[in-house]
Amino acid sequence: MAAPVILDAKGLKCPLPVLKARKAMKDVPTGGVLRVLATDPGAIGDFQHFCDVTGYRLLSHTEEAGVLTFEIEKT
Repeated sequence: MAAPVILDAKGLKCPLPVLKARKAMKDVPTGGVLRVLATDPGAIGDFQHFCDVTGYRLLSHTEEAGVLTFEIEKT
């Protein structure tokens, strides 16, 4: 399995993290993972909705020291 593609969206406000993730997913191969780092608390709901709409799979989301990490699989 390839290493995840990392997208640093820290400091960006809604909807920029999701918009940047949508663009970054174009470079992720099918079955690959995009790891998004964000600080906007609204990103939790935004990324769940993003995955529901696109069909991508939200593998996990965690928070540590104010940084949200999302693991999204391209299906």
